Amino acid sequence: MSDTGIAQNIARFGSFRSRAASHAGTAGRHNEDAYLNRPDLGLWAVADGAGGHQSGEVASAEVVDLLQGIEAGLSATDMLQEVRSRLETAHARLRAAALRRGADVIMATTAVVVLARDDYFACLWAGDSPAYLLRANTLTKITRDHSLVQDLVESGIISETEATNHPQANVITRAVGADADALNLDKRTGRLVLGDRLLLCSDGLSKTLSNERLAELLSGGGDTSAERLVMAALDAQAIDNVTAVIIDFDADNGSTTLQASPSSVPASTAAEASAGSSADEHRGVAHNDGPPVGA
Repeated sequence: MSDTGIAQNIARFGSFRSRAASHAGTAGRHNEDAYLNRPDLGLWAVADGAGGHQSGEVASAEVVDLLQGIEAGLSATDMLQEVRSRLETAHARLRAAALRRGADVIMATTAVVVLARDDYFACLWAGDSPAYLLRANTLTKITRDHSLVQDLVESGIISETEATNHPQANVITRAVGADADALNLDKRTGRLVLGDRLLLCSDGLSKTLSNERLAELLSGGGDTSAERLVMAALDAQAIDNVTAVIIDFDADNGSTTLQASPSSVPASTAAEASAGSSADEHRGVAHNDGPPVGA
């Protein structure tokens, strides 16, 4: 952990270099975010827990711990199926744990997961933790928020500007562990080109910094760190937990580096390609949400 109090994790494997950072925010709350940073598997994730201390933290950790346990060596299709299966397991476990605690207890978490294999990637998500692609200094949001305000915006009831400060801005319509028998994931796939930069984050970052500010920070060159993004959110007085995972795709130099501060939030990585799309959709648990990214 740095002297800023930001937990950090840096890793590199093959063509991928990734950096992760997390902070509880300026309101002195407990950090209920968790992340995975595992370029050796080609798997990255961010989970933002809901339900309060001892519930949200447990929920996000459940997702990360299950993904962390995925073994190396799986094909792209098998990796995609394994990620989906483990998210479904987390969903069932969290629902059962909440029921044991009481009818009104919530133990849920958002989850946004990126899997990459060679120059293909797929993104699976539930909730409003977003993923972005920066290409040639242009930032594109990969995910669509599963939230009440996003539904209101798309229905024309409120504007994007009104959504930012809406009193129900934190209400999500999908989550791992939510009150639904089946976990409903959305998915988008795309192809990577050299120099691409992906960002996964919790809404403590995306709702504090504008897309323009995120693009500016992410376009800062090779020295752009996840800590820099988290610090920018803290400087802007982010009261929610703030977590960021940055993934760079560059030429394979054969290097392998794994570093982690002892007190960092859990991290992981895995690999996935669009080759696994049909197998996943035939299971009925993931849906393509728009055209391939970067097409």
